[in-house]
This record gives sequence, C-alpha cells and structure tokens, in this order.
Amino acid sequence: MWCRLNWFVVVVTAVAGMGSPLLAADLAAQRQQNWHQWRGPDATGVAPAGDPPIAWSSTSNVKWQAEIPGQGKSSPIVWGERIFLTTAINTGKIDETAAKLEDQPERPFGIKFPNTLFRFVVLCLDRQTGKVLWEKTAVEELPNEGHHGDNSHASASPFTDGQSLFVSFGSRGMYCYDLDGELRWKKTLENVSTRLSFGEASSPVAYGDVVVLDRDNESNSYILAMDAKTGETRWKIPREEISAWATPLIVEQNGRTQVITNASRKVRSYDLKSGELLWECGGQVSNVTPSPVLFGQDVICMSGYRGSAALSIPIDATGDLTGSDKIAWKFERDTPYVPSPLLYGDRLFFNKLNSGILTCLDAKTGQPIMEATRLQDLSNIYASPVGAADRIYFTGRDGTTVVLKRSSTVEVLATNKLDDQIDASPAIAGPQLFLRGQNHLYCLQNQ
Repeated sequence: MWCRLNWFVVVVTAVAGMGSPLLAADLAAQRQQNWHQWRGPDATGVAPAGDPPIAWSSTSNVKWQAEIPGQGKSSPIVWGERIFLTTAINTGKIDETAAKLEDQPERPFGIKFPNTLFRFVVLCLDRQTGKVLWEKTAVEELPNEGHHGDNSHASASPFTDGQSLFVSFGSRGMYCYDLDGELRWKKTLENVSTRLSFGEASSPVAYGDVVVLDRDNESNSYILAMDAKTGETRWKIPREEISAWATPLIVEQNGRTQVITNASRKVRSYDLKSGELLWECGGQVSNVTPSPVLFGQDVICMSGYRGSAALSIPIDATGDLTGSDKIAWKFERDTPYVPSPLLYGDRLFFNKLNSGILTCLDAKTGQPIMEATRLQDLSNIYASPVGAADRIYFTGRDGTTVVLKRSSTVEVLATNKLDDQIDASPAIAGPQLFLRGQNHLYCLQNQ
C-alpha cells in the first residue's frame, strides 16, 4: 500500500505544484474515496472506502440510470462528484474511400471494417443525478479496422489524477482534458492492426508528470511514455510482442518507479524515467488481457487463453527470470481469459476463462484456498470482479451480479439482475456501485 500512496504524493507535487505533506496526505486519502482509474484506487479491484448495496433489481436500489449514446466497453471512473467515461458514436456518414461492407472479404467472427465516420466522445456525468455535465468529441474519423463483436471502438478506461483527465482511443489518438472538459493536448497515434481485428483496449496510466500507454498489436508493438502536461513523447520503446489488451501497472520500489506490462511473450518492467528494461519473465499464454496486480514486493500476472498461467514475480528483480527459481510461485490452471483478478487483502480471486468458476489463492504462496468452484447463476463473464466492505461482486454478461462474502468458501449474500448486457467492469465509490450496460449507466445505492 505504501508505494501506491507514495504514487499520489508524487502526482500532487508534480501536477498541482504543491509540496505540503499535509495537503498531499489529504489528497491521498481522497483518492482512496474515488475510483480514478481502471481497477480502482490501488489497481487491485478493491474500493477501500466503498460500501455499495448488497441487493438490487431494476426497481430497487437504482439511484439513477442514464442513457449513454453510442457504444463503449470502457469502465467508468469516479472523482469527487463526477463520473467520466468514453463512447464511440456511429454518425452514419459514409466515407467514400472505405470499402462497402458487402464488398469486404470474409473475416473470422464476421468482423467488418466500418465505412462510416465515428465520433469518439468523452462524457462527464453528475454522480448524484446521472445528468451529463459535459460532452466532448475528441475526434470524428473513420476507424482503421473493425473489432470483435463483443469489443467496441471505446474500450479503454480513462484515468484522472484529480487535475487532468487522460483518455485513449487507441489508433484515434490520446487526449488530455481538464475536469471541466477543456482540451489541454492531443496526440496523434499510428494506426495499428490487432489480432483478427479484435480491436484495441489497453487503458492509459499516469504517475507524477508521465502518462504511459501500452500498444501491443500485430503490426507495430511499443510502449509510449508522454509528458502529462504537454503530451510530448518522453520515450518510446519497441516491443517484441503480439496483440495483448492488459493495462500496465506502475509501482515504486526502492526509489525507482517501474512500469510493468503483462503480455504473451513476456512480462516486462521498464524504468518510468528512462524506458530502460529492468527485468522480464516469460511464461504467459496467448491473447493476454488480465492486468497485473501488486502484492507486497511481488507482481502477479496471469492469462488464460489456450492454457493457464499465473506468476508471482519479485519487482526488485533484474534480467531475464524466465524459468528461474526467483519466481515466487506459479499456478497453472483455471486462470481468466478476459477478466482481471481481484486482489483483496492477501487473497487473489479470479474466474476460469470467461466462466462462473471461481478460484481463490493465497497471494503470498500461490496455494489454493478454494479451487474451481462454480458460482450459481453466472455463466459468461467479461467484467472483472470488484470488492468492498468484505464483499466481492461478480457480474455476468446477462446483467446478473452475484455478491459473495469475502471468505474461504462460497457464501452468496445476494444474486441481483438488471435487464441489460454488461461487459464493462464495475466501479465503486463510497456507497455507490456503477454498472455500464449496452446503452445505460446504472448508479446503485441503498435507497
């Protein structure tokens, strides 16, 4: 935890220009009340100060639901009384230079490349009412490729440090706004091709005065560090990687800040300041999507497509650790494909592939506490689990959320249903749980 809090002290000093330890500590505490990035305050899936409802339905404990235009799979983030999220809106305007849908070749999963322009939009909603406070079109362009039917053109979650809002639309560029929606900078990014045109999804992360975006793809993989104030490139490192969708994790250890990436060929750690490769470790399987989590001085990375892999790696490592005895532990069954794991205290919770089969490990040793246990009423899951108030929330694609007690056995507290398809991961802030469906954002709170 200390390294995550230290992260915020750096952010406050660099972004706000304030050096008061008291103020930094106050804002660090404020960060724990919010959900400012993908996977929450500590990038573990846990809301330390959260206490959302246990039970709800379409007619109970829904504080509000807001219609969201277009389509997006990105998760909302929360800061103060504002919610930020992204979406992509098909304008229907035909680009005559693009191939007509009927003239395109047959591709796996029936994927078509758009021939119409999309508006790539950032939304800010009032947290208490769901009212749109502002809407900004980052760009209106033709997407360079299609996406898997379960993906979207807006699948990367925003990031805020409480001063700036950082948004990635992948090949449609990086954007930085203030929290009132004024554009501070934008950065053009190269078009890339993802595996089978599945689409892009990795979210940006920021630390101090640097913003990082990982772009693993089939044509030109690299990791990019940008100046948070200007968007100018600090460093750009090519990566010998194929398509992956995991969001990087930034941690500080012994005075050095690392950017840790999870990918198919290797887990890698880079020095945030210089981009120098610090250590690397092979052992993951393909189509890597789960994001890394930090437990003490080890980082846990996993993947679950066409195999199973979970590795706990010391972050003070150097060199290539592949197959070495420096790896703290390995677990090679029942790991997730799309959802990221939930690290709650010293326990690691995750589901098998995209199914409702739950495993819990001791995060220190990798030893199973609960293995391959089916969760009733859950079958297909893309959303990552979240935790708060000693409870765990698993949400299925059919709108069902099973709430469990944080325990070494399955103790179901409630099974809740919304009449919507939910693929985006939940966000928790204070007494509220936010779920994004196909066309609506729901705010759940005890009424």
